[in-house]
Amino acid sequence: MAKIGIIGGSGLYQMEGIEKIEDVTILDTPFGPPSDHFTVGVLGGIEVVFLARHGRGHRISPSEINYRGNIFEMKRLGVDAIISVSACGSMKEEIKPLDFVVPDQFIDRTNRGREASFFTDGIVGHVSMSDPVSPELTKILIERAKEVGATVHEKGTYLNMEGPQFSTRAESNLYRSWGVDIIGMTNMVEAKLAREAEMAYASLSAVTDYDCWHSDHDDVTVDMIISNIQKNVAKAKDILRRAIPQIGKIEKFGVQNALKNAIITAPEMISERKKKELAILIGKYIKGEE
Repeated sequence: MAKIGIIGGSGLYQMEGIEKIEDVTILDTPFGPPSDHFTVGVLGGIEVVFLARHGRGHRISPSEINYRGNIFEMKRLGVDAIISVSACGSMKEEIKPLDFVVPDQFIDRTNRGREASFFTDGIVGHVSMSDPVSPELTKILIERAKEVGATVHEKGTYLNMEGPQFSTRAESNLYRSWGVDIIGMTNMVEAKLAREAEMAYASLSAVTDYDCWHSDHDDVTVDMIISNIQKNVAKAKDILRRAIPQIGKIEKFGVQNALKNAIITAPEMISERKKKELAILIGKYIKGEE
C-alpha cells in the first residue's frame, strides 16, 4: 500500500476522518523547520500524512513557506505520493469560482529566491519536469471529483506568481495572453521538490475568484477567497476521502526513479556531510561512508 501525503492550503488546516492519529512534531530538517506538525494516521485503510502548508492559523506567507523542509519531511515519513489542495484564481471565463481544476502544467513566476531544489551546496541534480504531475493521481482525482458532483476541469496550466500581494490588472491580462488557466502562489516549488524526492504529485485546485481581469466581477479580496474556500473545502475533503483508498492501492508511480540519471556531480566530489544529509533522497544511487 502506498502512503499518501496531503498538503492543505487556504481553508484546509485539518482533515477529519483520519484514525489512529499521531502528531509528529519536527523541530528541524537539513533545510530548516517545516510549516507545522504532521498528522499521521489512517484514512480509508490507507496510511496518510497531513500538513497545513501555511501552518495552523495561516501564519506563514506563500513567500516564506519552507517548501524544502515540508517535502523533505514528507519523504522521511515514508510518503509515496502527495496531493496538494490549494486555492487559485481563474484566468478564463469558463473556469468559474467554486469549480475545481486538476492542472497538468505549471509556469514559475516566483522571484524572491524561493529555495526550489535539494541539490545545492556541492551537489547538482537535473530532474525532468516536462510533465510535472502524476497521471496516476490526476486520473483518480478527476474521477472522484465528478463522483461528488463537482465541476472539474481535467487539465490546465497553473501560473505560480510570487505574492503575497494579488496581481495588478496589467499582470493579470499579461498572464491571460499566455493562455494560462489558473493562478496561485504555492504549487510549483512543491512539484519540483516532490519530483526530486521521487514522490508523485498532483494538485486539486479550488477556484475562488477571477483574479482582477474580469470586468463583470469584483477584484479578488481575502473575504471573497475565504467565502468561496469555505464552500469548496467540504467538497475537497469528500474528494480526498474517496480518492485516497484508490490511490493507496497503486503499486508503482512513474516518478519513483526520477533521480536515476539526474545527479551529475561526480560521487567522489560530493562531501560526506551532503551524502548523509541527502541519504533519504540519494542513498540508493550514491553511497556514503559507513
